[in-house]
Amino acid sequence: MEGEKRNDTSLSRKRSFTFGAYGGVDKFTCGEEASRPESVQDNILDILDSPVTESKPFLSTSSNQRDTELFEIIEKLQGSRIDEQRCEFPLPLKSQILTIGGDLPLILPSESGGYWIDPPLERLVDMSPSSSYSGSDPESYDIMERDGEAKIYHEFFRSRYHHSFTAVDPALGPLVLSVCLEEEENKIRVILRMRECSLHGVFSVSLFPNIPSAVELAKMLCDRVTVAKFDVVGYLKAPDLITAFDEHRVSPNFKFGILYQKEGQLTEEDILSNNTESEEFKEFLSVLGETVELQGFTRFRGGLDVCHGQTGSEAVYTSFHGREIMFHVATKLPFTEGDPQQLQRKRHIGNDIVALVYQEGQTPFLSDVIKSHFLHCFLVVRRIQRPEEEDKTVYQVSVTAREDVPPFGPVLPDPPVFTERSLLREFLLTKLINAEISCYKAQRFSRLELRTRSSLLESLQTELSTRSQCMMGDPSLSGLQSSEGVRGVSEGSGGFIENFKRAIRVRSHSFETLGVPRKVAVGASQRPK
Repeated sequence: MEGEKRNDTSLSRKRSFTFGAYGGVDKFTCGEEASRPESVQDNILDILDSPVTESKPFLSTSSNQRDTELFEIIEKLQGSRIDEQRCEFPLPLKSQILTIGGDLPLILPSESGGYWIDPPLERLVDMSPSSSYSGSDPESYDIMERDGEAKIYHEFFRSRYHHSFTAVDPALGPLVLSVCLEEEENKIRVILRMRECSLHGVFSVSLFPNIPSAVELAKMLCDRVTVAKFDVVGYLKAPDLITAFDEHRVSPNFKFGILYQKEGQLTEEDILSNNTESEEFKEFLSVLGETVELQGFTRFRGGLDVCHGQTGSEAVYTSFHGREIMFHVATKLPFTEGDPQQLQRKRHIGNDIVALVYQEGQTPFLSDVIKSHFLHCFLVVRRIQRPEEEDKTVYQVSVTAREDVPPFGPVLPDPPVFTERSLLREFLLTKLINAEISCYKAQRFSRLELRTRSSLLESLQTELSTRSQCMMGDPSLSGLQSSEGVRGVSEGSGGFIENFKRAIRVRSHSFETLGVPRKVAVGASQRPK
């Protein structure tokens, strides 16, 4: 028994989170390397050491009793992990809110800070009858691009004669350079791919007395390049691999959570436990999209089960300016009796990056009431009434996001209210998409994206170099060449494609959300005009 206790203390569980749409994994570390807080470790050891039942001789303990003790220990351990995710609304603030009369703001800042709110609380919203409720012009609702230069290679290189080169810089790491001569405009177009970013430039041929080398062009884009030479890429399917790398962050699909907050609901448990939908809430959902049956659904599903009904029978879906959006509506996700945290619902909404909260009543939403490493932004909507126009529906909107999320458009009108359904839909959907794209610039997401990009670029450079040597007839790589001839790039035979799929799969619970659509292999695009 003492040996078993030593094993228990030497092996501790370390929780490792990834963020946003990247999914998460658990890792194990041994001994002093465990990063769980000491108080939690001590708590677990106390649980393991504490007697579960009255002490009896070991040999007389029945198999059923041992099973019961084991399950009790597991239940205690799971309880300690779940408690870490609980969020209780501060009681003094709760009592104050319930006794305050009049209109309350849609959002209140968290006690610990770390969030910004738009419009700010210090800017009082004028809801007088004379205020204008028209909202801003929908033509000004521009949808942000997550990577504005991701398709430059596809647009300007693949249809023209061009060359690509690879190198490994001592300081910058792997480099992939693409060069295209645009003779009709007497220009040279260049893309330099590095770990941090891709640099794009267009230079006039008149700047060079002779056609510049790959090293010269790379140094014109980045003066930190120190390599003495680049290796030419001779692999016929290199454009497919390069395009997949350049566009790995581009996706036309989005998924957002929808929370339903009723009057007096102040905690995560209250909000996630709502089962019924009022007619007012249903009407609001119809503004966002259409309610669809998940069984057999063939469009973008946002990680929901469309075969076995394990994520409910219905969801809200819409298409918007060439993009597909699936909403994870809390009330339509499975409800689990006896689980106050409703983890079956939170596993979807808690893994979204942006969520929309619909309020019925005057209870404000607290910025950090939903505990999640993933959720970085909330759009909160409340239906309000004007005495002079009782037959007209007016929606008030507010936004909150973590402090390292940059501001994003479209700008809220002043006052932030809408009376037209079509205008509200256009604003909310644009705001949700831009919110997710802006959230990727937050520190947690940007670090993960840099790590993913670095891994993919290293794999791409290695793949291009190895395949090019195959094309040149390197006998040591003849086996790789023959296997490529059988399977082809679209079937994932290349190491880069396999690593690419693996990296994207880890980044998201739903591969469709951030993945790249499968591409049909085509012939070499590096061909003379």
